[in-house]
Amino acid sequence: MLTGPHIDETGEGANMTKEELIELSEEVLNAWNNQDVEMTLGCYTADLIYRDPNTRGNIEGADAMRSYLKRLFGVWDMNWELRKVFPFSDSDGGAFLWSATMGKDGGKAVVVNGVNLISLENGLIKRSDVYFDRTALAQLF
Repeated sequence: MLTGPHIDETGEGANMTKEELIELSEEVLNAWNNQDVEMTLGCYTADLIYRDPNTRGNIEGADAMRSYLKRLFGVWDMNWELRKVFPFSDSDGGAFLWSATMGKDGGKAVVVNGVNLISLENGLIKRSDVYFDRTALAQLF
């Protein structure tokens, strides 16, 4: 796991490199693939803000995220694959494109493509805004 602030030669915080963002993105998707709540939470700050099309607003803080993940992992089968990463040039964070196979309770599955926009603090995700088209999931209900 990437930990600690990214420091450049002047002692100031530096933006995450593309390689570091790939490493972090793969780590995050691996945690989600394992559907391990604590492993997943380990990728985020304690005061995280998370949002995706299914949350109906922000999830704020580790306790709220833990509750969300327990419900989500209890129902959904998900397999995530990293497609591309794009580090932000002016702040620590970036975007990563992913593809996921999602199914419910071991039934039919669909492929969904999306993007995470993440802001980082000390090598952990402080804010994650996830975007994908929910209409593909309608086939599962």
